[in-house]
Amino acid sequence: MGIYLNSGNSEFASSLRSEIYVDKSGLISVTNKRLGTKQRYLCVSRPRRFGKTMAGEMISAYYSKDCNSRDMFNDLKIAQDPSFETHLNRHNVFFLNIQQFWSETNDILKMKERIQKLLLWDLQQQYPDISYFDKTNLTDSLRDILAQTGEGFIFIIDEWDCLFREVKDDPELWCIYLDFLRNLLKDAKYVDLVYMTGILPVKKYGSQSALNMFDEYSMTDPWELSEFVGFTESEVEALCKKYGRSFDLVRQWYNGYWFPKIGNVYNPKSVVMAMLSGHFNNYWNKTASYETLEIHIEMNFDGLKDSVVKMLGGERARVDIQSFQNDLESFKSKDDVLTLLIHYGYLGYDIETETVFIPNNEISSEYVNAIKGAHWEEIVKMLNSSDQLLQDIWQKDATAVADAIDSAHLENASILKYNDENSLACALSISLYSAKKYYTIIRELPTGKGFADLVFLPRPNHVDKPAMVVELKWDKSADSAIQQIKEKRYIAGFVGAGFKTAPPGQLLLVGINYDKETKKHECVIEAR
Repeated sequence: MGIYLNSGNSEFASSLRSEIYVDKSGLISVTNKRLGTKQRYLCVSRPRRFGKTMAGEMISAYYSKDCNSRDMFNDLKIAQDPSFETHLNRHNVFFLNIQQFWSETNDILKMKERIQKLLLWDLQQQYPDISYFDKTNLTDSLRDILAQTGEGFIFIIDEWDCLFREVKDDPELWCIYLDFLRNLLKDAKYVDLVYMTGILPVKKYGSQSALNMFDEYSMTDPWELSEFVGFTESEVEALCKKYGRSFDLVRQWYNGYWFPKIGNVYNPKSVVMAMLSGHFNNYWNKTASYETLEIHIEMNFDGLKDSVVKMLGGERARVDIQSFQNDLESFKSKDDVLTLLIHYGYLGYDIETETVFIPNNEISSEYVNAIKGAHWEEIVKMLNSSDQLLQDIWQKDATAVADAIDSAHLENASILKYNDENSLACALSISLYSAKKYYTIIRELPTGKGFADLVFLPRPNHVDKPAMVVELKWDKSADSAIQQIKEKRYIAGFVGAGFKTAPPGQLLLVGINYDKETKKHECVIEAR
């Protein structure tokens, strides 16, 4: 057993001993199919705290020689796979954490030298009887071992992209590093499998990848690895049942990523923290600073600020992910910034519609912090006023509500450009940002004979708050909005959305109209 070669299974054992462990061993069935094939190179990128390292430790524990992992995997899903016995503890595995090597050297040439020396040390301890052509050359030594024993190697490379995040503006350093990886791995007969993880996909130069032998799995296209990116809905439901937590609250706080065939995907770290603590809060900022988000949303690309603000109001933005160069320096457009934020986990991405959105309350609060840091004063003022606007609605002060929306629209007219009820809904959603603390907010909810523009359903821990149906009109009247709620029986559809019959006065009908001639809003509020 070496330090980096066949280093054992103790790290994965500690994961299994943890109070919460969600079985993702099905991933191994995918890697088993790739072993020794032309598709043996996998690069898997995900945000922080999405289980990248744990997956690498699991794969290492399964394949590594010099340890017995049978008892660890016997009760996991992979044990039912026909390939389970074939590869269990039968391979040489290198596990390399590039972040560790970089932290020890902070110099690319020294890092290369250190990696080679340490791997050569492990190889020569494990294979002392090999006739080596050049004991100082890593690739030669790996070839010698393959030729004389027939044994190849699996490489698990964690945090592969840390150099691009730590040294953001040094293309010469990037080239040296990428050449090192390419020379070590590409088309090498001693490579049985490479499983490489990071936040960013493989670095591009122009339209080409510097490591083009890799199949890439990312937040923009996870392919068949979708179910292993985060926690699936069924996994979260099972945890909520076990720990007695509100699934509705977990969904509001940590849901929001979405992939075809799999559906909703949750942030694993935050879900675990909520299960263990019973507190629903922003755990994202415990692992990453909002300053990272602030830096990127401040970039001076046309339309970027508008898109961020509108997404905060519940809208989606179109994005072209193709031009992004997979580094933190080569930004040329709004699309590049939005694509980076997908990979960082600050945006969800809908592959089918090619749109991005803010996924959940946890990430939404990160945007609020970043917007305050970026000194977007008009938006900050609107967010800070949202508590009072909500109070005005609860108190049925229609005049105050109309005045508040007038003020918000006037101060943000360059962003909140009204064209129809949908743009009015976006403005109102931002103005009522604080309502997320108390409500599940649904836009375009199918109810009765139509779709309610905005529905506010009290969360289980805020049932004292009134439910609200908000109907919006553009250049018509607030009275006609109220009438539409009644005539189309929007209230009748609430049961399907989880709403029960409210006590008298605990359901508010809110009609809001914008007059394009006077540039004014009017509001009517009725209690039912």
